[in-house]
Amino acid sequence: MPRTAYVNGRYVPHRRAAVHVEDRGYQFADGVYEVIAVQGGWLVDLEPHLRRLARSLGELAIPRPMSDAALRHVLAEVRRRNRVQDGMVYLQVTRGIAARDHAWPKGLKPALVVTAKSSKGPPAEAREKGVSVLSMPDLRWKRCDIKTTSLLPNVLAKQAARDGAAFEALFVDEAGRVTEGSSTNVWIVTKKGRLLTRAPDAAILNGITRQAVIALARAAGFEFEERAFTLREVRNAAEAFLTSTTAFIVPVIAIDGTRIGDGTPGPLTRRLNTRYRDYVARAVRAGDRRHAS
Repeated sequence: MPRTAYVNGRYVPHRRAAVHVEDRGYQFADGVYEVIAVQGGWLVDLEPHLRRLARSLGELAIPRPMSDAALRHVLAEVRRRNRVQDGMVYLQVTRGIAARDHAWPKGLKPALVVTAKSSKGPPAEAREKGVSVLSMPDLRWKRCDIKTTSLLPNVLAKQAARDGAAFEALFVDEAGRVTEGSSTNVWIVTKKGRLLTRAPDAAILNGITRQAVIALARAAGFEFEERAFTLREVRNAAEAFLTSTTAFIVPVIAIDGTRIGDGTPGPLTRRLNTRYRDYVARAVRAGDRRHAS
């Protein structure tokens, strides 16, 4: 089935989707984006994604391209036209089109692009048996809390992971503390059973899946703390895992060739994985009921 994209007010065949050569997103990475998981035909955690989008736009002084109500309709329509039951919807907002200049003129109209595609996420083996990761220096800019399209360091890190037969690359700052993965948030479980993930600051993106897992961990009564931890703590952890919109929860069993724990997904990681999948399934069922009504 031919794919469909939404580009600046029009639904167009994906193969013909295009933006102007002087779109500031193309020339300066002057834009933001969101990736929203689709499960059972429903956009998972849509409202938190819209809130984060609004924050990113505000931090960069980019006007909203449309109201949240209108954007919800566009996202749902792109998903429907592409018949995506399980996969993702991608949306990108740039500052707009202008003659190339670092400073921008007043009155620019923001550009909006939305696409959707089917996918099954990481292989079942990765979720069930765990993955290996590698570490590398964090060379990104100092506002990683804004979900911008400026992702070159992340791209190079992800490619380094692939070239090194690893699932993900973990960024490490100058103090030896882990910030996040190239496209994931990082978690560890200490040998005393305490769940740790870095507090949301300018060094990390406050992931939507991260937020959902925190709520689930607290509801389950897990001993939990948001704080920075070092690469050494990761290596000495009992368990480790990653979270993201597209990967959900993926256990980490080795870093830089060093086994974590006993080299298998740990019990707390497995419990959280089950709780998160139940959470998504409940959201899908609730969406089905809303649709039926």
